[in-house]
Amino acid sequence: MFVATWNVGGKSPHEGLNLRHWLMSPAPADIYVLGLQEIVPLNAGNVLGAEDNGPADKWLSLIRQALNTNRSDEELAQCYSNATEATSPSSPQLEQQASLKPRISFSDLPSREDEVGKEDFEGLMNLNSNSSEEGSPSPICMSGSPVRRRFCLAASKQMVGLFLCVWVRADLYEHISNLKVSCVGRGIMGYLGNKGSISISMTLHQTTFCFVCTHLTSGEKERDEIRRNSDVAEILKRTRFSHSFRDLRQPLPPQSILDHDKIIWLGDLNYRLAASSAHTHELLKKNDWQALLEKDQLRIEQRAGRVFKGWEEGRIYFAPTYKYLSDSDDYVVQTSKSKEKRRNPAWCDRILWKGEGLKQVWYSRGESRFSDHRPVYSLFSVQVDLANKLISTSRTCPSRFSAKSALSSACMAKVQAEELLLIHKGTKLPKCNFQFLTPHSHVQKMAQRS
Repeated sequence: MFVATWNVGGKSPHEGLNLRHWLMSPAPADIYVLGLQEIVPLNAGNVLGAEDNGPADKWLSLIRQALNTNRSDEELAQCYSNATEATSPSSPQLEQQASLKPRISFSDLPSREDEVGKEDFEGLMNLNSNSSEEGSPSPICMSGSPVRRRFCLAASKQMVGLFLCVWVRADLYEHISNLKVSCVGRGIMGYLGNKGSISISMTLHQTTFCFVCTHLTSGEKERDEIRRNSDVAEILKRTRFSHSFRDLRQPLPPQSILDHDKIIWLGDLNYRLAASSAHTHELLKKNDWQALLEKDQLRIEQRAGRVFKGWEEGRIYFAPTYKYLSDSDDYVVQTSKSKEKRRNPAWCDRILWKGEGLKQVWYSRGESRFSDHRPVYSLFSVQVDLANKLISTSRTCPSRFSAKSALSSACMAKVQAEELLLIHKGTKLPKCNFQFLTPHSHVQKMAQRS
C-alpha cells in the first residue's frame, strides 16, 4: 500500500503536470492512498461559499493518468541505478541480491523469504534501517511484472481544500465493501472546513481499513501544539460512519476510526520545532536532522502521551518538508529578501499508522517545487484476512479510461457524504418483489402490468 500526502499551497495543477515521479513507488503497490491539502486557496469565498470541485477533478484526472500508464524503460533504469548506488556498503549480500534480482515483485516478497535468506529478506523489508542519517532512504527498485496494472478509483472526497482519494488494483476492486466517508471541520469556530479531516472507511476481503487525511491548526506560537492535539482528539471523537443497511450475517462494520483493523493517518499535521531560530539555522546548515527532530513537537507531545498514544511513525531521515520559497530548494527562513512569512522549517507533513499486520517498508519525501511543502510518501506491507465472505460483491471497474470519461467513470464508487442515506423513522419504503420469492401468479400479474 502506497500512502502519500502533499500540501499543494492553494495551486491548481496545470495540464502537463507529471505526477508519475510523485507516485513512483519503489515496488509495485496494490493500493494507493493519496491525500492533498489546500487544493484551493483557503480564503473566505472558498470556506463559506460553494465548493469548487474543479481542482479536485483535475487532480483525479492526472492521478488516473499517472497510475494507469506504464513506466518507461528509462525511468525504471534510473530508479534501479539510484537504488543500487545508494545501497549501504555494510550490506554486501543485500547489494549482491539487488543486482542479481532487480525485478522482484513486492507482492512476491513474503514467498521469497526462504529463497533469499532471512537476513537479506529482512534487509529488503526494513529499508529504513539501511539508510544514512544524512538523507532519505533509497529503496531497492523492484519494478514487478511487465504486465500493465490498472487501478480503479474506489473512493474520493473533498472538503474545501482537503482532498482524499483511494485507488485499488482492478482485480481487488470487487473485494471492497462497506465504503463510507466522514468529514470533521476544525477550522473557523471549530467547525468550518478550512481545517479538519476526511476519513474513508472500507473493508477489503475481511479486513477493515480507515484512512484519515487531516489539515490541523497552523501556527508556531506558544501552545499552538495544544490546539493541534485538540484537533486530533475531536477528529477521533466526532468521526462516525453510518451503516443504515447491513447484512445481519456479517459483523457490524466499524463506526469510529479506532474500530478499524488498520488505520493510516496522513496529512499536514502542522507540528513545528520547539527550538530557537538561531539553533534551527545552525542545525539546518549541518543537515543534522536527528538533532532537529529532538525538538519536533509531534514527537514531544506523543512521548508525553498527550496525542497519538499507541500510534507508530517510521524513522525520519529526510529534511524538513516546510516552508520553501516558491519554485526553489531554499527555505524561506534562509533568505532575507523573501516577503513571505518567515516560518521556521518543520516536518509538518507526516504519515502515522495503527493496527496489527501493517509494516512500513519505506518513508521518504519528494522534491517537487510545485508548492512551499514537499510531498511525503510511504510504502506499507499489509496483511489482509482472506476468509471467504458470505455475500460476494458485484463491484466492477470499467475496462477503458479516457480523459473525457475520467470524471464520469470513477469506477462507480466515488463516495460522497450525500450518499450516506438516513432512513427516518416512519418512512414507508417501496415494496420490493423478487422472482425467486414471489408466487408464480403474482409474477405474471406484475409482468402484465409492466
